[in-house]
Amino acid sequence: MSELDMPRFPEDFVWGVSSAAYQMEGAVTQDGRGEGIWDRFCATPGKVRNGESGAVACDFYHRYRDDIALVRELGAGAFRFSVSWPRVLPGGRGKVNEKGLGFYDRLVDALLEAGIKPVAVLYHWDLPQVLEDQGGWAARSTVEAFADYSRVVAGHLGDRATRWVTQVEPWVSAWLGYGFGIHAPGRRSAADAVAASHHLLLSHGRAVEVLRGTAPAAEVGIALDLAHLRAASGREEDREALRWWDGWHHRWYLGPLFRGEYPEDALRDWEHLMPQVRDGDLACISAPIDFLGVNYYTGSAIAAGEADGSRGRQVPQPGVPRTDMGWEIHPDGLREVLERVTREYAPRAVYITENGAAFPDVVDHEGKVADLERRQYLQDHLAAAAQSLAAGVPLRGYFVWGLMDNFEWSYGYWKRFGLVHVDYPSQKRTPKASFYWYRDFIAAQRHPGQ
Repeated sequence: MSELDMPRFPEDFVWGVSSAAYQMEGAVTQDGRGEGIWDRFCATPGKVRNGESGAVACDFYHRYRDDIALVRELGAGAFRFSVSWPRVLPGGRGKVNEKGLGFYDRLVDALLEAGIKPVAVLYHWDLPQVLEDQGGWAARSTVEAFADYSRVVAGHLGDRATRWVTQVEPWVSAWLGYGFGIHAPGRRSAADAVAASHHLLLSHGRAVEVLRGTAPAAEVGIALDLAHLRAASGREEDREALRWWDGWHHRWYLGPLFRGEYPEDALRDWEHLMPQVRDGDLACISAPIDFLGVNYYTGSAIAAGEADGSRGRQVPQPGVPRTDMGWEIHPDGLREVLERVTREYAPRAVYITENGAAFPDVVDHEGKVADLERRQYLQDHLAAAAQSLAAGVPLRGYFVWGLMDNFEWSYGYWKRFGLVHVDYPSQKRTPKASFYWYRDFIAAQRHPGQ
């Protein structure tokens, strides 16, 4: 992309990279950390590719200062990290593990010293196993446990961390974890998934209350995984499948958050499985937030027919490029998603909190990683983001997923999303071509014409 056709973003636009505790930190048995659902899930034969786990991951727990230096070299102004609930409260609630909390003290201070703004995530899928044993997210009691946990973390870090994400991708937590058994805790129950989805949303609302009281100057939001969905054809059956899929995946979360209600059509689909929704629940969920985080990776054509118990199926489109995850690449879908949520739900601000792609990267004989496909992916999606800004979307920032290759959940270490290549046996970091491209892009935004 030349200087002449490079999209322009506002001067105060936030450029960042994202990460998650279990995928990066390692040190799962150190300094008093308790067992989390992913520890148990990974130890269950057949759940994770090659029996791998996040026990070591990228060893970020010990190497965070070196990794922050990479973020600084990148020129990113913000770093999104998640706090490990089992590290802070090994018992799920009650006694605080001061050593665990101290790690996040050091991390936040090191980021600020490097001139990088911390973006703290309260929950990125690592529920303490003790709470799962008591019902997990399918149980309402977990909501109050999360509020207590949020109070501990916000009370400790809220004086320095000024931007917070309560929950990341509650659809994934609910359905991949409780509905299909693909993620921890590995349950296969639609009723548990529907209950979990409500309780995850309610926990978000409770965390907003906590953050407003504990860190009143902070910006607070939630990150949803939003895809560009379209009907596979003009047939009525395919349009109905699209309606169902969109209600299940998108509107079930956007409706309560921004309108204080579950969408009527989706509620009819799931009312036979709904947990108790008490007076005040929806008001709590829909408390005003400062921003919506959008995690965007792909788009799908939806057709009639059942897949994984849903009333619709994703239909691969011929000729569309794909990532190593098998996900179709639809850059313009990002623009359409951003414009849609702005038009229909009017968030105060929007951040692209995750955007990236997995490709089978290798270090060549010169010690370089020429990930040209990822560079093109980022370039095309940033162009779409710029178009959404021009169309009136209140877009305030963009975060690449992720800083470095890491533990990719049930895929283990097979899939690589990072701007930095990690050789796991040696933990050697090698910035990829996409790292340098993103660095130069950020620099050009800050100093146009130089």
